[in-house]
Amino acid sequence: MSRSVYGRMGDAPASGADALRRSRQPLLGRLVYRTLWCAVLAVVKVLFRLRVEGAQNFPAGPFILSPVHRSFIDTPIAGMATSRRLRFMGKESLWEIWPLGPLLSLLGGFPVERGTADRTALRAATDVLSLGEPLVMFPEGTRRTGDRVRRDDMLDGPAFVAARAGVPIVPVGLGGTVRALPVGSVVPRPRRVVVVVGDPIPPPAKVQGRVPRRAVRELTDRLYRELSDLYVEARVLAGEEPDRA
Repeated sequence: MSRSVYGRMGDAPASGADALRRSRQPLLGRLVYRTLWCAVLAVVKVLFRLRVEGAQNFPAGPFILSPVHRSFIDTPIAGMATSRRLRFMGKESLWEIWPLGPLLSLLGGFPVERGTADRTALRAATDVLSLGEPLVMFPEGTRRTGDRVRRDDMLDGPAFVAARAGVPIVPVGLGGTVRALPVGSVVPRPRRVVVVVGDPIPPPAKVQGRVPRRAVRELTDRLYRELSDLYVEARVLAGEEPDRA
């Protein structure tokens, strides 16, 4: 997701009808999600010997789950960290692929138009959280490379939505996913994958009903620091040897 999506924090959200339609989840979608979740969990436990650390850190209410992003399997792996149904945003082009688009909608996903101020997507994100459901937002926006999280890659989106909705952010480190599915590969490899769930980061307080830009940047700074440590920890537990310099 581009930085421009969050550039004008004072803008009013898009009108509610379309946003609410995008954030609703039918009963069929819930059933399909639960069925697929159980099936994927069984597969990743066998194929990747999945290990989850810190699962007790998930709040009882709504929150934003913010993992590092290094592999195409990061989304399903992060989704295995909790049995709660997770909602997610995805790039709009995915919805142009049939039958992937209808399936993503059925599972509770909603599209984001990259490179524009997609306030409808922001409204849908806050609507999801207002329904009491956790939402996945990758703070790096897209897949990145390297053994370290870079501050320049961090977007303010998760911090802005968290502040606007008044919910915590849960940082998540993922280790082993690059080895399990390297860039350019289409077939996963049997490698150990570890998920490390960090402590929830509380949202900043609003000032006269608005989200101060400085508060959003500070929240992103804290998310960056937490995510950096969790990424190193997850990689070490997965049997990698990241550079600590």
